[in-house]
Amino acid sequence: MELKLMGLTKEFKDVTAVEDVSCRLTAGVYGLLGVNGAGKTTLMRMLCTLLKPTRGRITWNGKDILEMDRAYRKLLGYLPQDFGYYPDFSVYDYLMYIASIKGLRPAAAKQRAELLLNQVGMEKAKRKKMKALSGGMKRRVGIAQAMLGDPKILILDEPTAGLDPNERIRFRNLISELSEKRLVLLSTHIVSDIEYIANEILLMDGGKIRASGTSEELLFSMPDRVWSVPVSKDSVGAYMKKYKVSNVKTIPGGARLRILSSDPPSGHAVPETATLEDLFLDYFGERTDGQNDEI
Repeated sequence: MELKLMGLTKEFKDVTAVEDVSCRLTAGVYGLLGVNGAGKTTLMRMLCTLLKPTRGRITWNGKDILEMDRAYRKLLGYLPQDFGYYPDFSVYDYLMYIASIKGLRPAAAKQRAELLLNQVGMEKAKRKKMKALSGGMKRRVGIAQAMLGDPKILILDEPTAGLDPNERIRFRNLISELSEKRLVLLSTHIVSDIEYIANEILLMDGGKIRASGTSEELLFSMPDRVWSVPVSKDSVGAYMKKYKVSNVKTIPGGARLRILSSDPPSGHAVPETATLEDLFLDYFGERTDGQNDEI
């Protein structure tokens, strides 16, 4: 099981949305992490053959996915950020409709729909109309429709967008459960979505994969760059201007800042263990002016 991207590039007029992306994906969960506009959706749409690359190619087990055509798409399950549905369909009728589009026989579609509704925790709501569902319930139905064909490749674009913390936890657990014996690619700009379930994280920015590896490998690449610094109330603004600050905690007489910096920000700075959120800020946080300002 190998999905291989080789020099993948997508240009729209004067904009390069994805630039020279090369990587190799096998079974497991991959987290595609980046801010909005990083190129994640464009990359996923190429993986789903909804967009053709300007340059480069994608292969599945050595075969070009565009040449495989329908044979490749039968391997796919896709949940776009905004998936379409008929609001007056019941959950069950919606799944049966999608199953018919995917070419499943009625008996097999019914059995598969019932199994998935149970797996995503929607069996008691299967007669509810789609328009009556909460955001989290719709996302669970979205996962079910993506899984109808028992895909080898499951692609999820910002699947937890708009969900509350409980639904987000439920969703992560579900994705982890569904990842057995298949390749799951999950895009997000929310660190906690992939911190504990991704076997490998791909950091994407400006259309390029800037770094990749396990959470531990990526964090090892930024040692001694996170500091806890107590500061006076009046100096908070100056520190915020000069450094990347991942957290501000009010304390008596001032604040304690969590700062990313190669050098200690002050004589009172204490080193801290880096987290994936620190890594995200290090790669994608705004770089401010005023690097020579005095504090």
